[in-house]
Amino acid sequence: MKQIQQMEFVAIDVETANSDMASICQIGIAKFSNGKLVEEWCSLIDPEDYFDHINIAIHGIDETCVAGKPKLPEIVQTLKNFLENTLCVCHTHFDRVSIDKALRKYDVKPFSLTWLDSAMVVRRTWSDVAWQGYGLANVCKKIGYTFKHHDALEDAKASGYVLLAAINESNMDLEAWKKRITQPIDSANSSCGAAVRREGNPEGELFGEEIVFTGALVIQRNEASNFAAGIGCKVADGVTKKTTLLVVGDQDVTKLAGKEKSAKHLKAELLIAKGQKIRILKESDFLELVKLSQTIP
Repeated sequence: MKQIQQMEFVAIDVETANSDMASICQIGIAKFSNGKLVEEWCSLIDPEDYFDHINIAIHGIDETCVAGKPKLPEIVQTLKNFLENTLCVCHTHFDRVSIDKALRKYDVKPFSLTWLDSAMVVRRTWSDVAWQGYGLANVCKKIGYTFKHHDALEDAKASGYVLLAAINESNMDLEAWKKRITQPIDSANSSCGAAVRREGNPEGELFGEEIVFTGALVIQRNEASNFAAGIGCKVADGVTKKTTLLVVGDQDVTKLAGKEKSAKHLKAELLIAKGQKIRILKESDFLELVKLSQTIP
């Protein structure tokens, strides 16, 4: 077995105040070198936006927590020092989209860096989580790593340790993994039956997610469904106990700080309150995910 060495990367995670992925209220960064955590940084951020009770229930951060904390432009140089010209790891593309949108919100030039999705690495490392169960909490349980989920620094460190575990398991270095994630998860099973294809592209980055659309969308519903299936999501008509993603029209999210909501939206929040893990996205953020998936690596 060859020795894997000279591995340097940073891992990042963010928490948001509401369903707008630009509303970052916490950022955590963990720097790894040669298989060890060498530096960590975390800050609460004033998102200059409202806090939704659903997000507060997930991460425990509210308006009082960020009072007097820096706004994103005030920590841009710190972020640049950590991220510029690095390989940056995040678990699924949500954090990447949040960073990109938040920088655009303040007209800040994007950083020059290479992204690596640790969830895509996981799906190509362990066959039992290739198609489902590749969420950060479940994978950390699998590798025996204990952490406090939905704390940005804890999640960032967890993403880094997950990547290290996958590297050790596969005996592939970072350069090899940058190429591997562009290839099918399992070439022997890359051609799937029609029933599987209708539920979503099994090679898509979000395979295993079940998505529902609600509200007034800019694009046609059938087009949105095609996009969702293309990145791996099963598309359903209504919110159920199997729903993991709810995409809401941008106008519906912003009306009265989210107080006017559809029946699907309200049902999703009810299920979230009962412990179901459903992520609520604005349509524009969903389209960012689609765009990003289409331009990976």
